[in-house]
Amino acid sequence: MIYELDTRGLLCPLPILKARKRLIPLSSGDILQVLADDPAAWVDFPSFCQESGHVLKGIQELKSGTTLYLIEKA
Repeated sequence: MIYELDTRGLLCPLPILKARKRLIPLSSGDILQVLADDPAAWVDFPSFCQESGHVLKGIQELKSGTTLYLIEKA
């Protein structure tokens, strides 16, 4: 399943904290699409995935200054 989380307008560490909370009820293999516009997210999401065991499947920069992070739950 694919789930979405919009963290636009939030600054570090809130996007990561909200993503962590949203991932808890998901099943292994589910995908969480996170929209973020915090510049620190470029560093935070890869580090978060590496530390937590989740897989960062992709990062896509969108036109609006927003970035889409695709996280597969471990």
